[in-house]
Amino acid sequence: MATQSENIEIIEVKHRTQLQEIWRRYKKNTRAVIGLIMLLILIFSALFASVLTPYDPLETNYSLRLEPPNAEHPFGTDELGRDILTRILYGTRISLTVGLIAVSISSITGCTLGSIAGYYGGRIDNIIMRFIDVIMAIPGILLNISIVAALGTGLQNVMIAIGISSIPGYCRIMRASILSLRGQEFIEASKAAGAKDFHIITTHIWPNAMAPILIQATLRIGGAILACASMSFIGLGIVPPTPEWGAMLSTGRDFLRDAPHLTAFPGMAIMFSVLAMNLMGDGLRDALDPKLKD
Repeated sequence: MATQSENIEIIEVKHRTQLQEIWRRYKKNTRAVIGLIMLLILIFSALFASVLTPYDPLETNYSLRLEPPNAEHPFGTDELGRDILTRILYGTRISLTVGLIAVSISSITGCTLGSIAGYYGGRIDNIIMRFIDVIMAIPGILLNISIVAALGTGLQNVMIAIGISSIPGYCRIMRASILSLRGQEFIEASKAAGAKDFHIITTHIWPNAMAPILIQATLRIGGAILACASMSFIGLGIVPPTPEWGAMLSTGRDFLRDAPHLTAFPGMAIMFSVLAMNLMGDGLRDALDPKLKD
């Protein structure tokens, strides 16, 4: 017979909501918690950049040009005498914005196309998936460059370009999820009850297919930040004097031998943010996996 403590534990497990169970699994993963803490640090830096530093990210001071890290400027100054720590803190706002908006564009568009293709099938599925195959056939960075070259540089166009290049991943994941759910009994019951297709997709299919989409979105935020930095590095993204990490790397490479801190700190900021999202994505994957038992 089960002891009283075991019975209490069984009752507690039954009364847990799905979100509580996911959070319980997530916080048991040390690396995932570290990733969450790192993300919170990034968000805090972006929100309170003006409080954390007394300097203006755009104000130049040639008398402080290329100073190494010191007490007054912990990360040193750049070729125009601007405080590098300040520019990195303000650059966090841009990187997180690009990551969130680009992933929103790609996830909403990809999930919509994948839902239509997977649910209706036939000719519609064939047309949509051939379009997705064309996008996938073009290397991501080349597609980003082509879109930005057509639209012009700038924050908005960079987000659009990165968002479009990431659509195929979400579309394929959503289509596969819907194909596995389309023949389930609860879907057939909804159809028999006269439910509209839109209602079935949004109410019954999407909630059951969101786990892999959420994981993909978390991982892709880091990828979007890296893609933005890459495009800015080659001069087709966000251009100076805007404090963006990739643009800071690009201008700092000319002083790599004499002032390596110009590239070291922006590079570490990129690495920190991408690592945070990857750790969070891995943690979410484990937490959302219903096959895991602990």
